[in-house]
Amino acid sequence: MPNCCQSEISDGSANAKGDRRFFRATVSPILLTVLCLTTTCATNAQESPKTAKFISRLISQSPAPPLTGVASSGNQISLNGRTLAGTWLQRPGKSGQVTTHLSDGAFRQLIGVNFLNSSNSAKQPIQWFSSVTKPLVLATRLLGAYRYLDITNFAQTSGWQIQANGNTLVIATPKTQITNIVQSQEPPEASTPLQQTRILVNLDRPTPWQVVQGSAIAKPQTPSSDPDTPTPKPTAPPNREWAITLDGIADPVLIERYTPQPPAAAPPTLLPNLLKQLSPATPTQPIPAAPEPLIQKVEVVKNQTIISLSVPFGLSPQLSTIDNPNRLIINIRPDPLEERDITWAPGLRWRQHYVSLGTERFPVVWLEVNPRKFGLTLKPIWASPDGLAGTAPLIQTAQRYLAVAGVNGGYFNRNNKLPLGAIRRDNQWLSGPILNRGAIAWNNSGQFYFSRLTLEETLIAANDQRLPILFLNSGYIQSGIARYTSAWGATYTPLTDNEIILVVQKDQIINQLPGGKVGETPIPIPQDGYLLALRANAASAASQLPIGTTVSISSTTVPTDFSRYPHIIGAGPLLVQNRQIVLDAKGEKFSNAFIAEKAIRSGICTTETGTLMITATHNRVGGYGPNLAEHAQLMQLMGCVNALNLDGGSSTSLYLGGQLLDRSPSTAARVHNGIGIFLQPRK
Repeated sequence: MPNCCQSEISDGSANAKGDRRFFRATVSPILLTVLCLTTTCATNAQESPKTAKFISRLISQSPAPPLTGVASSGNQISLNGRTLAGTWLQRPGKSGQVTTHLSDGAFRQLIGVNFLNSSNSAKQPIQWFSSVTKPLVLATRLLGAYRYLDITNFAQTSGWQIQANGNTLVIATPKTQITNIVQSQEPPEASTPLQQTRILVNLDRPTPWQVVQGSAIAKPQTPSSDPDTPTPKPTAPPNREWAITLDGIADPVLIERYTPQPPAAAPPTLLPNLLKQLSPATPTQPIPAAPEPLIQKVEVVKNQTIISLSVPFGLSPQLSTIDNPNRLIINIRPDPLEERDITWAPGLRWRQHYVSLGTERFPVVWLEVNPRKFGLTLKPIWASPDGLAGTAPLIQTAQRYLAVAGVNGGYFNRNNKLPLGAIRRDNQWLSGPILNRGAIAWNNSGQFYFSRLTLEETLIAANDQRLPILFLNSGYIQSGIARYTSAWGATYTPLTDNEIILVVQKDQIINQLPGGKVGETPIPIPQDGYLLALRANAASAASQLPIGTTVSISSTTVPTDFSRYPHIIGAGPLLVQNRQIVLDAKGEKFSNAFIAEKAIRSGICTTETGTLMITATHNRVGGYGPNLAEHAQLMQLMGCVNALNLDGGSSTSLYLGGQLLDRSPSTAARVHNGIGIFLQPRK
């Protein structure tokens, strides 16, 4: 299915047997999000543990810091009887009244509020069935990993009833009637010389709305009534489901108008015409299929009206609201991204717009981070609190660490959920690099380093015998010696058949074990040591390393500059270095298919002013995402002095304060690791 963007599992690695499958998901660049705020897990990964074991323990056990000056708080919202995930709090106000605050992610996702540009992080102008020229401005407050908006006056003006009930904020909005739904064709605009489709939803009052991007619609093929004529295969990519949900009741006439008609009876099946089969074939023109109706169905479910859409590939809905009359406007466009420039927190800016590359226009969503601003730090984050095996949605991982923002990181194997690249945090290697691929390193002073990275480890025995260790805590499998520490987890289960496992504790080999069949026997990893897995030809080295042998390890990075930085994430390929495009995907052992693939891309870069940018580039207008060469050019055009390509396709996820900015969470795949941005409050 060529229209699907792909996140490469093997990432072009040689000898990654079974890993060359692709996770596919067609996605839209529009900034529409769904009701999938994940419940936060009370954790705190801000401190610097001495070992990787302590990192895991810290993540899984530390409580969230208390919120000062808060009367009540929680992470569930009951909206008109439906319990949804979303963080909130209430604070003491004047005259004994309390003020209510919603995290901005919940406010956008659950209510349908549009955020407008702002250069003041303490104020957020919004638009919701109101004037764009004279927007309502809400006060903001940064607490923990979220930015909360004071919705007290907004809720009163809108006629909402709000009550805190333990962990849940109960919100009831006035009953709303949907009086009409009208579809029309709009004239082309200068920026998009294509006819636009518009749906107007008329309401008797403002009401919350949400949008969900669904899966591709598999269109059933109608067999020809002539058995001698083969059923034609579809030439266009399938349409995609979208569901617009409003808290209101649609007029029964609208439900009837948009109720699908039962399918027509299948034509009678004819017997093959044998005489026709003997005569020369006469070419016939295929009859084009009738276009799918945009509005597939309108239904009322539990006092909500759901409008189901079938949207052609390359188009997405862009939603907005107006007042007087109250309307929800749904424009179906090839360029649905709305430009934004919002100062979300001091030193943290959310931006999005189209970047032109020749005649192509790419929607880019990014965060600009000033790492020299007090309190902003970056650290690697990963999915599992118990070791390195595991994947999770970036939203869930970021919330577990209490990161305010983040982006997906390096590659991994989707089958066994193991890392395929460098992860280093607080000077501790969690996983070593592979294939001399591009990486980014940084410290807590806002300094960054980009290059291709190799880790050279050598096992040194007492007789000065030296053996190379090729991989550290890695899911990348090759003949040779690999090392596994407690950061990997409590145990190591052989990744290939017939490994020889050397158990090293306190710098001494204390046991030799046969690994047996792949995936069968877990072997405990000593907390004060490590395991050496001898694979294939390297198994013969076991005879030179008997039980009781004293060993040590020398370790160095190439280039050596990497060793000066406590934090590293590896991905690749390296795109830009010292303002010049240095893309060499073949040199970093990426496959030809991966190099040529047009896919959604994640990136990270630094600018001339020292600003860090984390980016998500989605499908170009009327087509697919950038290939690697285009991604390098786009990053250079955006002012990147140094830039690295991160894992992409369905993995691409740009997180901020409880929400994904660049895509519907329903289209984002689970990922192994990422880069989290943390906000340390002033003391």
